[in-house]
Amino acid sequence: MLKNVEELKSTLQGVVEVDGWQKARVANADKLRSSVIDTLVYESVFNSNEEVKSKTRWLIRELAKNLGCGSASIQGLYDAFGRGEVSGFTVPAVNVRGMTYDFARAMFRVAKKHQIGAFVFEIAKSEMGYTLQRPDEYSACILAAAVKENYSGPVFIQGDHFQFNAKKFAEDPRKETEVIRSLIKEAIAAQFYNIDIDSSTLVDLSKPTLEEQQRNNFELAAEMTALIREIEPKGVTVSVGGEIGEVGKKNSTPEEFRAYMQGYVKTLAQKKKGTKTISKISVQTGSSHGGVPLADGTVAKVNIDFDVLKKISEIARKEYGMAGAVQHGASTLPEELFDKFPGVGTAEIHLATGFQNLLYDLFPKEFRETIYDYLRKNMADEKKPDMTDEQFIYKTRKKGFGPFKEQMWNLDKAWFEKANKELEKRFEFIFLKLNMQNTKSIVDKYVKF
Repeated sequence: MLKNVEELKSTLQGVVEVDGWQKARVANADKLRSSVIDTLVYESVFNSNEEVKSKTRWLIRELAKNLGCGSASIQGLYDAFGRGEVSGFTVPAVNVRGMTYDFARAMFRVAKKHQIGAFVFEIAKSEMGYTLQRPDEYSACILAAAVKENYSGPVFIQGDHFQFNAKKFAEDPRKETEVIRSLIKEAIAAQFYNIDIDSSTLVDLSKPTLEEQQRNNFELAAEMTALIREIEPKGVTVSVGGEIGEVGKKNSTPEEFRAYMQGYVKTLAQKKKGTKTISKISVQTGSSHGGVPLADGTVAKVNIDFDVLKKISEIARKEYGMAGAVQHGASTLPEELFDKFPGVGTAEIHLATGFQNLLYDLFPKEFRETIYDYLRKNMADEKKPDMTDEQFIYKTRKKGFGPFKEQMWNLDKAWFEKANKELEKRFEFIFLKLNMQNTKSIVDKYVKF
């Protein structure tokens, strides 16, 4: 572990030239990729010296930009969807909960193999807590992976479910709103140029009209959009997403979407006329985050209402110039469903738990059981009386990523070789089902960074 900034400078000698920690230039790209970037990203995550940690994260972002794989907004592509100039594929947004550097490297390798340009790395507000990954660390890991794999093109990093807590909002609306405002500022500073605002938790179905049901939702989404437009960097239009149906609750309708959008557009215009609106809308179609675990730990099958995605996507594009609807909670769906999403015009699909499950299946048995024992001891209060042990472990094992982050990072080389093959196989299957191959040229056309 590097002790101080002087040791960091020594590590960079002959590889990277740093000008007063204001600018950085790559002097030897081959050496950077062969070993130095591995050192930088490890230090950016685990070094206890905050100055070293901060400077390595800044340096990684500078080097990525220098090498043509910097952080970017997907807005240009989604505008092209809205104008009808692009269609036929669904953008995958993958939540990376653990082993972030190596996980992202596997995604970049598959992207290069199939000339895929439109794919998103994301992390939700809740995930930042239990995986111990704040935005500054997360973006450094993703961009370091792009550098390591010699990826060329924009890298899309997204804040997923920047979600209002309904109970806390009811107790103190101003305080809960400030939590989301602060997170947005933190994320944009870390080069998250794609952010999903989730105020759908504040929808009140007891109200008599759709407008009143959606009021808190569209007003808070407009307020957060205005904040994003105020602080986004010059030359960057952050892609903002909204949500009308909380995942796991009742299915969304076109009428709800129109009520939300009418209120949202009006409210946003009142704050500042001409402000760029959201680029996509997340809806509920019958899925649930992580799937529903049965008593034996397997996941219950779900019925996805593809008609919801089709109708709302069409309205979003034709009436509001948006990319379309977004499907959440999709990674545990049956394999035969994935190629249906492009067919109904789904703009984006969010994938998380399926990849988490794959990693846990691949972990060495002793290591996996060590994590499970930790969860049984430290998360016991989350086990409901009617839960089997298998259901409890399935529901809580996402919370093993934070406490065991360093141990996961340092698993042996042979294990990583096996895990990488399985991850790449899974990425390849889903990405090709979503018609993502050969999208790099399309992204290069519409996304400038």
